[in-house]
Amino acid sequence: MARTSHEEVRATAGPYTVLAYLIRRLTAVAVLVLVVLLATFTVFYMLPRWAGQDIAVLFAGKATGAEQVEGIRTKLGLDDPLLAQFWEFIKGIPLGRDYANGDDVTHCPAPCFGYSFVTEEPVWNTLKDALPVTGALALGACVLWLAGGVATGVISALKRGSVWDRAAMIAALGGVSLPIFFTGMVAMGIFVHSLGMVRIEDNLSTDDPIGVWFETLILPWIVLALLNAAMYARLTRATMLEVLGEDYIRTARAKGLGERVVITRHALRSAMTPILTVFGLDIGVLLGGAVLTESTFNLPGLGLAAVQAISSKDLPVILGVTLFAALAIAVANLLVDLLYAVIDPRVRLG
Repeated sequence: MARTSHEEVRATAGPYTVLAYLIRRLTAVAVLVLVVLLATFTVFYMLPRWAGQDIAVLFAGKATGAEQVEGIRTKLGLDDPLLAQFWEFIKGIPLGRDYANGDDVTHCPAPCFGYSFVTEEPVWNTLKDALPVTGALALGACVLWLAGGVATGVISALKRGSVWDRAAMIAALGGVSLPIFFTGMVAMGIFVHSLGMVRIEDNLSTDDPIGVWFETLILPWIVLALLNAAMYARLTRATMLEVLGEDYIRTARAKGLGERVVITRHALRSAMTPILTVFGLDIGVLLGGAVLTESTFNLPGLGLAAVQAISSKDLPVILGVTLFAALAIAVANLLVDLLYAVIDPRVRLG
C-alpha cells in the first residue's frame, strides 16, 4: 500500500484536530509531572525514613542536641501526615513555602526546592547558578551534533556503499564506542596541557566575558558532540535508507521533481521523526545535567552539583537536580511532540 504524502494528510488535519492533539499532549505531560513529583517525594522523603534515617538529623548534623533536632523536625513539618507533606512539597515549587516553628519562620521563595543540608542556602540558588553553564554546554553541543550527525547520515545514505559511507560509519562506530570520560581526558591532555590551545575555566559565572565562556566550552562541546553525532549519523543513515525505498519517493522522482527537492522536502522530512524522538530525550537529559562531561572538565553545572551533593549526602540538592532534570525531559518531549505535528501531520490524526 502506497504511503500517503504529507500534503494529502495536511488537508485533512483541521484546527480542531490540532487543538485536540495539543490538549492530549498537555494532559499527558501534566500527569507525567505529577507522577514525577510523587516518585521524587517518595524517594527522598520516605525511603530515608524506611531505612531508619532521620531527615532532621541529616539537616542539623550529628553534633546537634535533641532539642534542636526536634525544632528542625517541627519547622520542616516532618511530623505532619505524608499527604500534607506532599501537598506542601508540590505547592512550594510554584508558590513558595514558609518553614515555621512558633515565631521562628523562614520563607522559601518560589520556586522552593528546600534548603541545602550543607550550605543552608535555598536549593534554587544552587540550581540557578549552575543552570547557565549546563544550558550553554547543552546548546552548543546539540547544534554541533545535529548539524554534523544528520549531514553525515544523509550523505552516507545517498552514497551507500561508497568509500565515504564506510569511512563515516567506521568513525561513527568509534565515536559511539569511546566513553566521554576517556575522550575528554585525552582531549584535555592534548589541547589544554600539551599544546595550550584552549583554557578551561573551572569557575565560570555570568559575569565572565563571552570569550572566556567560548574558550572554556569549545572543547567540551566538541567532545560531547562527537559522541552524540556518531549515534545521530547511524540513525539518520538507517532511516534515510528506509525512506528512500518508499513508493511516494519513487513517485516524486517520476513526476520530475529535482533530487534536492525529493531529498529535503520528502525524504529528510520523514526521516526527522525518529531523530526528533532521540533528540528530545538527549536535550532533556543534558539540561538536567551532563554529569560525566561536567565532572571530566570540572564545569560548575548541574551535573557537577549533583555529584558533589551525592558525596556530601546533601539530599535537598540531589532532589532539586533530579526534579529539575525530570521536568526538563518532560518539557523537551512535549516540544518534540508539538514539532511532530508540524513535520508530519499524520501524528495529529493518530
